[in-house]
Amino acid sequence: MITDEIVKDFKERMHLGDFEDDNLKSILSASYEDLKETCGNYTLEDETFKELVFERSRYVYNDALEYFEENFLTRINTLSIRKVLGESDSDETE
Repeated sequence: MITDEIVKDFKERMHLGDFEDDNLKSILSASYEDLKETCGNYTLEDETFKELVFERSRYVYNDALEYFEENFLTRINTLSIRKVLGESDSDETE
């Protein structure tokens, strides 16, 4: 869930003013949903996942989304594997 605090954090990181909140919230929400589908059901409390959401949003904002996956594939794969292994660990303990 993209809160006003998340939008504020992103704006500070990108050095943006208050004029684009709705657009930024939309971009951040789309990035969050896309990465959740790709990496697993993470929340923005996970700093690595939050960083990826911000980076994807930065690429979208700068009309360069086609380069995001290639540039961040290692991190995307790491999160995906971490989620699978974490789920496997919990399955084994049941």
